[in-house]
Amino acid sequence: MKLKLLMYIFPVLIIIFTGCEQKKKQPGDNPESVFSDTFTIQKKILSDKIKGGWAGQVIGCTYGGPTEFRFCGTMIQDYTPIPWDETRIKWYFNNAPGLYDDIYMDLTFVEVFEKEGLDAPAVSHARAFAHADYMLWHANQAARYNILNGIEPPASGYWENNPHSEDIDFQIEADFAGLMSPGMVNTTSEICDKIGHIMNYGDGWYGGVYVAAMYSLAFISDNVEFIVKEGLKVIPEKSDFYKCISDIIKWYYKYPDDWKRTWFECEKKWSSDIGCPEGVFYSFNIDAKINAAYIIIGLLYGEGDYGKTIDISTRCGQDSDCNPASAAGILGTILGYSKIPEYWKQGLDKVEDIDFKYTSISLNDVYKMGYNHALQNIKRNGGTVLDDDITLKPQKPVAVKYEKGFINHYPSEILHIEESNRRLNENNTIYNFEFEGVGFVVRGRSEAIIDSNAESVFSPEIEVFIDNVLSEKASLPTDFTKRRYEICWKYNLKPGKHLVKIKFLNPGKEHQVILDNILIYSDKP
Repeated sequence: MKLKLLMYIFPVLIIIFTGCEQKKKQPGDNPESVFSDTFTIQKKILSDKIKGGWAGQVIGCTYGGPTEFRFCGTMIQDYTPIPWDETRIKWYFNNAPGLYDDIYMDLTFVEVFEKEGLDAPAVSHARAFAHADYMLWHANQAARYNILNGIEPPASGYWENNPHSEDIDFQIEADFAGLMSPGMVNTTSEICDKIGHIMNYGDGWYGGVYVAAMYSLAFISDNVEFIVKEGLKVIPEKSDFYKCISDIIKWYYKYPDDWKRTWFECEKKWSSDIGCPEGVFYSFNIDAKINAAYIIIGLLYGEGDYGKTIDISTRCGQDSDCNPASAAGILGTILGYSKIPEYWKQGLDKVEDIDFKYTSISLNDVYKMGYNHALQNIKRNGGTVLDDDITLKPQKPVAVKYEKGFINHYPSEILHIEESNRRLNENNTIYNFEFEGVGFVVRGRSEAIIDSNAESVFSPEIEVFIDNVLSEKASLPTDFTKRRYEICWKYNLKPGKHLVKIKFLNPGKEHQVILDNILIYSDKP
């Protein structure tokens, strides 16, 4: 009797447990129906979605502002309060406008399109941001230095010329490309190819391509899971970026009610940076793919709830203003400005007519510019614009080209420099070091000597010799906006022992070059 009972119960238990494992339903949108020949959208809805995308970036960026890079390698616990009220956005606009670097960078490219048209070449975009007054960091600043010193795109973002090529930079400023390409995801990729390679390469470039793709898809689908999964198809499957995001999606289905478990699995597998010299071997991580993972954790576990989405992306940590900005922008595009909860729009009306720092463009301006650029892009890609309705031609995502930086380069050690040797000046003009490996990065900066009467703008010059052969001559401007992000670097050396000599060419009493430390790469893990 018991045996017969088990025979009936056992299949039922299998069904129950299988059902638990598959608790989250698969995306409901059918790709074949979404990517039909045409898609019709009302003008007012298109405009509302574009407004929602831009406004969402400001909201998410502001919410995460107080936490940016204060939680590295650890999530922000639930009991940690993050303030939100009608004063927050205006306070940052007035007191810390640099918080919105991921938005005023977008606006640089939007303005170039506005002035030169949608066919504006990469060099126009590159020179616009290279000569802008705003401060930059990481891949952006490395690219700016390259451009100001004659290295044009795409070489300016290539990994051998830019140690930060896999950092988050283009990922946080690619929103415009998707917002101006409703449903036309491959057109979005073409824009990203032109502009994203100004500052990034490989996984760093893929971050921007993916984020822009999700914005584009947000115009033709309101299914978050579908947008996350379908957008990933623009990324080559053999790339680490693709593998990382695929893991997040897999863990989401495995742990549907526990975003922290997915975060933890992500940390275990994907938190080791190999590119950014500030992050390698440290908890600080500005790598594109892991921060993109935090965007996706917010979108998936947020389940379309605006506040939940922003909060989860923020509490994943690291670049915790830019990540919720991307998540809130994508979800804001799905919902449209009018459907973003009033709680999250409080205070937004106080800044919509204020120009972003370093620009002459406000939110109200970019709402209109973005809408006009989208209409132009729709027309040039076979769509039609009538009095009330717009018919566009959706595009099935196609993977962009495969590219990979830091091939056979594995961080092996950091050489610490003795305090007595860290300053290159008129009394100490040469620094030598030896290492074994295939590459190195010397971190540091140039500066005016404290209490001197020197002008703040000066360009110390150095020569770098590798194995007694001149490798490069470089300037190290003390001007923060023109600075070289690292002192010097070299990859793809022949495996073995190497001697590096750094020579200060124009020392004086009032300026010096500071050497911080040296990151070494091996050709073996």
